[in-house]
Amino acid sequence: MDLSYTDEQLLLRDSIQKFISDKYDISERIRITASDEGFSRENWSAFAELGWLALPFAEEDGGIGGTSVDTMLLMEEFGKGLVVEPFLPSVVMVGTAISEAGTTAQKAEIIGGTIDGSLISTFAYAEEQGRYDLNNVVTNARSDGDFYFLSGAKSLVLNAQSADKILVSARTSGDSTDAEGITLFLVDAPAEGLKLKNYPTIDGLRASEVSFDNVKVGKADIVGPLGGAAPIIEKITQRAILALSAEAIGAMEVLYQDTISYTKQREQFGHPLSDFQVLKHRMTEMFMEHSLAKSLCMKATMLEVQNAEDAKRTIHALKFLIGKAGRFVGENAVQLHGGMGMTEELRVAHYFKRLMVIDSQFGNADHHLSEFIS
Repeated sequence: MDLSYTDEQLLLRDSIQKFISDKYDISERIRITASDEGFSRENWSAFAELGWLALPFAEEDGGIGGTSVDTMLLMEEFGKGLVVEPFLPSVVMVGTAISEAGTTAQKAEIIGGTIDGSLISTFAYAEEQGRYDLNNVVTNARSDGDFYFLSGAKSLVLNAQSADKILVSARTSGDSTDAEGITLFLVDAPAEGLKLKNYPTIDGLRASEVSFDNVKVGKADIVGPLGGAAPIIEKITQRAILALSAEAIGAMEVLYQDTISYTKQREQFGHPLSDFQVLKHRMTEMFMEHSLAKSLCMKATMLEVQNAEDAKRTIHALKFLIGKAGRFVGENAVQLHGGMGMTEELRVAHYFKRLMVIDSQFGNADHHLSEFIS
């Protein structure tokens, strides 16, 4: 398995690093997250101009024809900059659904709008009673002639307040926990009967509780087969986990490098902290945890691209390791920075918060360990 990057991928990495270095320091991120939408429309337009929003889409759909490896590379750099623009919900999650199962018209509208930056979308999948079981869906879609009427509620819908389209999983048949009977619908935002309760998350992003009260959608708004959305949702989940894992790896790299730099400058008993053997060991362990997670992320991503049989199980192992390594690196970075580690002025706290949220998305470390061994 060749894990080296191509020349084109290295150029992509360099362009993202330059953008983040020039325009995305921690003070700028804090300013952006304090805005009404919690991200920068100007940056989103720049992403479109640079071709980043076209990265994972097929050439016949107007994209660049990249794979999950390219997305991993981009998300790792986004993790280093703590980028808050809605690449994950709009490009990775909804983009995967439309690429895999969308009609020609849906691809033209959603993928075309995503690529040029004119359309933002998000995926409403989580329900309060479901926890990490994405087949636990009680939001229902009632058929009436040529239309469906959606009723129910979804939790933690990323960037819903800024979305033009919301992809919603709803039950059209079966019991509440059946894999069969789940259908994906594209809902216009705003729509009659659609209500949002918006709030900032602990890591500086934006999410919403979304309720549906007989929201009307047409049959042309169904994505994929009626009642057969479970495999599509699983594909979305796998790619989202890979993207989040790459983001976490970027964040962990910044944390251990910042910690090494700080301990070289901070003196205790007349010596830099980095001179103390026990702290050297601690930082070596931080580096090893990051390196192991990065290696497994690269392997899992390659297996997903190859559609290998053990890709799913490897992704479970990856998400467990990301949760474990992220907590270890984050906690030690905060501890070795002392009281400064949790101040808003120092970027260490912001990276640590983001790692803790990533652990909880699409199942935490304990959940994926259970899935891996079952």
